[in-house]
Amino acid sequence: MKKTICLFFISSFVISVIAHFFFLIEWAHGRYMTGNGDGLAQMVIFKSFLYDQYKNGNFFYAYSFGLGGGIYSQLGYYFTTSFVFIASFAAVFVMELLHMTNNTDALFWAQAAVFISVIKLTLVIFIASYAFHMLVKQKLAAFTGAVLYGTSVIYFRHTVFWEFFSDAMLWLPLLVAGAEKIIRDRRPGLFITACSVTLFNNFYFAYINLIFIAIYVIFRWLVQLDEHEEARWKQFRMFAVSCLISFGISAVSFVPAVYGFLNNLRPPYDQAVPLYDLTDNILFSSRIILLPAVFLLFLFVLSFYRNKTFRVFAAISMVLIILHYSPLAASAFNGFSAPQNRFEYLLAFTIGGAVAVGITELKRIRLKEIFCSSVIVLCIYIATVWKKDLDLSLLKNWSILALLMLTIAVFAAAGLKYKRWHLLFHGCILASSVVIANTYEKYVLSEGSDIQSVTKSYLTSNEYNGKEQRELLENIKKDDGGDPYTRIDWMNGVRNNTPMLQRFNGFSAYSSILNKDLLLFYWKDLQIDMGRESVSRYATMGDRANLYSLLYGKYYMTEKENAPDVPYGFEKMDESEHYDVYKNKYTLPFIRTADTVFSEKDLADSSVLAREHAMLEGIVLDNGKGNTEPPQERNIIKEAKLKTKGASYENGVLKVTEKKGGIDLIPPQSSLADEGDYYVGFYLKSLAKDQFFNLQVNDYVTSRKSNQSIYKTGVYDLTIRVKKAKKIAIRLPKGTYQLEHLTLYEEDYQTLKKEAAKKAPDAEMTWQQNKLTISYNNQNGDRYMMLPIPFEKGWELTVNGKKQPVQKANYSFIGFSIDKGDNDIQLVYYPPYFKESLAVTIIALAAGIWYSRRRRKKLGS
Repeated sequence: MKKTICLFFISSFVISVIAHFFFLIEWAHGRYMTGNGDGLAQMVIFKSFLYDQYKNGNFFYAYSFGLGGGIYSQLGYYFTTSFVFIASFAAVFVMELLHMTNNTDALFWAQAAVFISVIKLTLVIFIASYAFHMLVKQKLAAFTGAVLYGTSVIYFRHTVFWEFFSDAMLWLPLLVAGAEKIIRDRRPGLFITACSVTLFNNFYFAYINLIFIAIYVIFRWLVQLDEHEEARWKQFRMFAVSCLISFGISAVSFVPAVYGFLNNLRPPYDQAVPLYDLTDNILFSSRIILLPAVFLLFLFVLSFYRNKTFRVFAAISMVLIILHYSPLAASAFNGFSAPQNRFEYLLAFTIGGAVAVGITELKRIRLKEIFCSSVIVLCIYIATVWKKDLDLSLLKNWSILALLMLTIAVFAAAGLKYKRWHLLFHGCILASSVVIANTYEKYVLSEGSDIQSVTKSYLTSNEYNGKEQRELLENIKKDDGGDPYTRIDWMNGVRNNTPMLQRFNGFSAYSSILNKDLLLFYWKDLQIDMGRESVSRYATMGDRANLYSLLYGKYYMTEKENAPDVPYGFEKMDESEHYDVYKNKYTLPFIRTADTVFSEKDLADSSVLAREHAMLEGIVLDNGKGNTEPPQERNIIKEAKLKTKGASYENGVLKVTEKKGGIDLIPPQSSLADEGDYYVGFYLKSLAKDQFFNLQVNDYVTSRKSNQSIYKTGVYDLTIRVKKAKKIAIRLPKGTYQLEHLTLYEEDYQTLKKEAAKKAPDAEMTWQQNKLTISYNNQNGDRYMMLPIPFEKGWELTVNGKKQPVQKANYSFIGFSIDKGDNDIQLVYYPPYFKESLAVTIIALAAGIWYSRRRRKKLGS
């Protein structure tokens, strides 16, 4: 047994290295196995960020994650509980201790990606070999099927673009092996382990894997492989108990991660999802799944269907092929959201299983069946080639057709039942798999998706993480005297995770899961334009000085060409060849107290400027009553003149007839006398079916997504801050738009100046990992304290030893009651339901051990 395990592992490693041959060569030339989209924008940044957090013993919360947030739950979709990342962290940590590396930045993780993938693919093939060997009993057949699974193109697609996606391929064969243990041997231990690991590792792909295992078990019940299998009702009961225990064991990870997902904010997908879409060519040019020629050859050998195991894998494969062509199915596998083809690794697994079983049946195949199957498959390929819209450019030199002919030739020879030809057939399948993998890596990923641009020179350039930018950031830190809570508004292009990449506290984040209250703060409560519409991002404060001061934003860094749009009150303090740095004259203290209370309800009909003033003058609470009338701001839109430019405007519909046009607002001359800004608000929606467009208001430019984009926010009420000028020019590209509810407010910043002139509270604060301690003498007798830390479930508060609730203040931040006189305040953050779920995990783990041993004793007796 040990010899078999070693053989499987060594063989898996060799195949994995060969399958990565192209990317290993690329690595030697300074090009890395990481996508230039989310790979660079999220994957390597999150790994670098989490490595630093974990190394410092910070597992739950990070002030530097966007505006601050619980990383355990909000990044649970990515890496926080990924076993692959945890193992990578451990290995890199040891390397650091041994002085084998001294910099674990994004460049390091990009360079390490191919080696992590080699090890991961080794384990995928190894575990799949174990699962298939349980079903087919022939080692070489099991290994060959596992290689088809592991080296499928979807593994490389997922690993390159969204690295954690391919982790699911580790646990799928383990789940199948566990299910077989229950069905065949009535032993639940392996299934409980596999199910627990799947749920713990990633809740999203656990959803997909568990859907598959349910389908697999149903097919196994329909096709009984062994007459000694347990009765279906008893199997069902064992599966139900095992799943319940597994959910309990994984609770400490699964519950906080699912809470983070549910506490996210994403508009419902409101577009029609078609039942089918037949455009993808899974024989030649699909970027998601390519059907191996050997699978098709086996599929048309009728005698193979006498083997019940082949029948199961072939039937599930056919179902999954049909589902691949259904956007509705893609939506279902994506939680009934926008259709996403992420489940096809399930098909790669069942194809591997079908081939593994088919190989064992070769000894009984007839030459007539070989001939018939070969002719049918050739006809299918020829018919596909004759399609006029076929794109063979992704796989150069007709490599698939050449491999097809080779496979058919060796298939026919193997049918002669000579042992040497049988081994050659295995070799042909293995060679074809790694050739297709490397061809896909070169032509589809590297050249077709421009992965070749991910180089060391790019990753150290100003386009990504340049030395010029980092030096300016270091100068800022020196100027600030090492204040660990200072926020800097700087984002490199559209890379919202720049603060995590360059290791400073910023105002932006890009993640599929974010704090719902923060997103509402941006989209609805304060209508902060982010410069780019997206459901998965937030960024900047829309150049609004009040918000920077409220959220401890001391510095503003920008490209020189964007300098005219710097927020009010920021003065230039540093510059380089390409960038300018500005410092805020009116920063407010990190810790603020207030006796003046406003309620969100009372401010519901107020302008966003009035809401800003309310947050400056006091505290805004989401429940309870205010003790002061809300600030009143005058809408001067009726005093302004409106003119069209290259457009017509009538009944709220703007028709732009020129390449670029819109309307001009001419503010009243009296308003120009005071210094400050204008806040111009409106409802804007493109009436085109599919049009991405830029909106420009004077010097400010922001982008809006198409009505068909799955990443549009569905928010059309906008507020844009512009410097005071004689004309406010709203410009849009040619098209038709709904433009309504125009408002215009002027801001002279007297409220901000008054608050900034006040003496800061005499408070001492320390923050270690997830614990914040504040000592404050409340001499003024203020009722509340507020902090620029986002409100979210998980914060626990004690004031002078007494527990009290944390309140949502200023729409999305932390506020709480304080006592008169001395206040000893402690804020501790744990992931939502962490303590309760940890208790459930411990109890369920004990129950799982007991249940497995009990089953073993029963069988032993």
